[in-house]
Amino acid sequence: MTLTRETPVRLTQYAHGGGCACKIPPGELEDVLGGLAGPRPGTGLPLLVGLATGDDAAVVALPAAGGAPAQAMVSTADFFTPVVDDPYDWGRIAAANALSDVYAMGGRPVLAVNLLAWPRDVLPFDLAREVLRGGLDIAAEAGCHVGGGHSVDDPEPKYGMAVTGLAHPDRLLRNDAGRPGLPLSLTKPLGLGVLNNRHKATGERFAQAVATMVELNRDASAAALAAGAVCATDVTGFGLLGHLHKLARASGVTAVVDTAAVPLLDGAREAVRDGYVSGGTRRNLDWVAPTTDFGTTDTDTRLLLADAQTSGGLLVAGEVPGAPVIGHLVPRGAHTVVLR
Repeated sequence: MTLTRETPVRLTQYAHGGGCACKIPPGELEDVLGGLAGPRPGTGLPLLVGLATGDDAAVVALPAAGGAPAQAMVSTADFFTPVVDDPYDWGRIAAANALSDVYAMGGRPVLAVNLLAWPRDVLPFDLAREVLRGGLDIAAEAGCHVGGGHSVDDPEPKYGMAVTGLAHPDRLLRNDAGRPGLPLSLTKPLGLGVLNNRHKATGERFAQAVATMVELNRDASAAALAAGAVCATDVTGFGLLGHLHKLARASGVTAVVDTAAVPLLDGAREAVRDGYVSGGTRRNLDWVAPTTDFGTTDTDTRLLLADAQTSGGLLVAGEVPGAPVIGHLVPRGAHTVVLR
């Protein structure tokens, strides 16, 4: 039976997972993508960043013409199932998360198109309109056009965006450019995954989580570039440990993390204590375990560091004003990540 506008709707109950926690596990994804990263002939524009290191977006160099400054085009797509029950908030969160991939490469988003999957015989379209309105508002805040999109009838609601941005080809933020001696900065606190999982299970609303997820990574990206950073990634579905492992592996270094310095959202530790840990977070931890020296770090802290974030912050190899330094990079050792 189709719901009406007057029927209370909890969008998270229509999804098997929530937000970036519904990503395909990183180990399985790498198995699928294995062997597909090689060059393809006849593609035209030079590919600056592709599939090889699992970076946040693809980048191609644009041809200079008429004395115009050199530019590169950044391309990405991101969508997911409802992470919160409020449709407007979900739209804002999904849009901020999609735009984040461009900021994580040091670019600025200029054009986006919506990606919408909707169970048209189950959920009313006025809820879909609120989702799209949230996405439009965040794109407007980012100064990014939304030029249409694509929609499909689907048993499970999903929303996100495909985004195109511009960057300077010599001022990219890449996940393979980390060097020993650089500090590591994290621009948003962790705990989004466990708080979202608690919200899905109980209906409790966590305003601090929503505010963090809808915050654009625009200013953090600009600050990283201004500070001379060349290496960064955003922290989303693979958790801090997963994205840090990818950065360290791609850069040929080891990341040493001061666990006490990692910022956490209010209520995050309590959510872990009470068991609101997603399967995605546990799979993240399993994936990084063979390459991580956990030291004496307790189980709850390990889960928080592997927590599947949605629209998380930037992890930058370098100091970013206002962001805590959570560790540093050293020459490659036996592990890609070491916890202290």
